[in-house]
Amino acid sequence: MQFKSYWHDTAPRFAGGATGPVEGSYDVAVIGAGFTGLSAALQLAKAGTRVIVLEAGTVGVGASGRNGGHLNNGVAHGYASAKAHLGAERAKRLYKTYDDAVDTIERIVREEGIDCSFRRSGKLKLASKPAHAESLRKNFELIHAEVDPDTAFLTREDLRDEIGSDAFHGAMLSKKSGMAHMGRLVTGLAETAARHGATIYEHTPVSERRTEGGRSRLVTSRGTVTADTVLLATGAYTTEGFAHFRRRIIPVGSFILATRPLTQDEIARTLPGNRTYTTSLNIGNYFRLSPDGRLIFGGRARFSSRSDQTSDARSGAILRASLKQFFPHLADVEIDYCWGGLVDMTQDRFPRAGFADGVWFAMGYSGHGAQMSTQMGTIIADAILGRENRNPVDGLDWPTIAGYSGKPWFLPMVGLYYKMLDKIR
Repeated sequence: MQFKSYWHDTAPRFAGGATGPVEGSYDVAVIGAGFTGLSAALQLAKAGTRVIVLEAGTVGVGASGRNGGHLNNGVAHGYASAKAHLGAERAKRLYKTYDDAVDTIERIVREEGIDCSFRRSGKLKLASKPAHAESLRKNFELIHAEVDPDTAFLTREDLRDEIGSDAFHGAMLSKKSGMAHMGRLVTGLAETAARHGATIYEHTPVSERRTEGGRSRLVTSRGTVTADTVLLATGAYTTEGFAHFRRRIIPVGSFILATRPLTQDEIARTLPGNRTYTTSLNIGNYFRLSPDGRLIFGGRARFSSRSDQTSDARSGAILRASLKQFFPHLADVEIDYCWGGLVDMTQDRFPRAGFADGVWFAMGYSGHGAQMSTQMGTIIADAILGRENRNPVDGLDWPTIAGYSGKPWFLPMVGLYYKMLDKIR
């Protein structure tokens, strides 16, 4: 078993990075070369903007290369809950933005010729308990009537053709959802942005931002650059130099296993529907098949803000037990990869994007970001260019978290709380 991301290990490395010292003047500096930063850089470069991307590690090293590979439409919350929190108009707008996000990825992949195994698979939200099936049905009825007719409700009997497990009691099908090879997608975005004129520096952490004469001066490990505008696209990996955002973003670990490639018989017994799947528990799981037939199986596993080999291995053991519970016929299947990464959570689990503390930003996707990050990068790039405001969370209040400065000391207690909820509800 390798303690590395399957997506990283099976994708080509980005070869178009800039070399030499970081210097000069740009229209826009983007901090972070994940889906948000790269999609923004692509949109800006295509508009003729001089844009530089500064990445502390390598392209896609953070959440963009460490996720479960789902490109799901629909809000992460129940739609009724989103309406109650955001109001009907904003909730509907946010829902449709998630729809548009999958469309945007499909368009970019098609137009730019990115080889990433993108396909529309549909997503099943699986009811882990009988009571959850009724809640899912009510959520489906509201969504189907108000915002998304491309949905369906599946009974427990219907699931027999979709998943080789009797652990679930029904499901909601979102037909617009998709999947892709995330390593090849993020590398393809970087290559495309560079081809259109974006300058991308890897291994270039930004240590300081100063304002001088209405422009930003960014100090990096390889030199200093100035820009009229800065876009912060670092999510859970935001550094202490951007304290405004650190006080609002909670980094939470998400952990994933990848099996050896399954045989055709094993695939037919496991996920014959070949969709993306998520379960309805608060501490739930998500899974899908990879392009080469592996079961990619992930979940929160442990409420931790660490992702290293020790933490990943402990979480991997928990995931292995869940995999065995759902799919007993795979109890002894070889695990080829085990990895983790940090998810950028907000307190209410709604994303945030806009302008604050002197920079543009988009983050807080709360575990539902592989598609939304690409969309929000494009939307914020358009805002920087003075185009139509399409930001679904524009002006949404984002208060600080009491007693929090960037180190989530409270995560173990949050984990215990959600475990209790999962037992009693």
